[in-house]
Amino acid sequence: MPLIKRLKPAASEVLTCYLKQCNEPHWTSYFVKYRDVVDDQRGMSNFNWKVGSSNYQILRTGCYPYIKYHCSKYRHEDLTASDRLMKFIKIFNLGIPALMYGIAAIFLITHKENVVTSKGNVYIYFLLKENKKSMF
Repeated sequence: MPLIKRLKPAASEVLTCYLKQCNEPHWTSYFVKYRDVVDDQRGMSNFNWKVGSSNYQILRTGCYPYIKYHCSKYRHEDLTASDRLMKFIKIFNLGIPALMYGIAAIFLITHKENVVTSKGNVYIYFLLKENKKSMF
């Protein structure tokens, strides 16, 4: 009997669903496990992301075993130069700081939340529980 593999949601879907689920907060910063998503935003480090009536500037990095997202509600800007600079820095330092951050996060995460997606629920993780109404 063949094993049925659960389809994973895209990391971008988790991002969008979470921001909608929280009613488009001013900011958020979370981790999602690589094994729980399809990494459709690989190679994107700093970019704009439209959700509902809001634009978010996203800082994203792989920090195995997680993908880290920092999202700030802000006007749309051209982030091409910033994205290229961040990619250069990641390549230059061989990704070692990001890997160390991911390993440290395993021990520092204190909170998790469930995100409802079209392909099932996914947990996202936080170093600290966030106040969803906080401006900073």
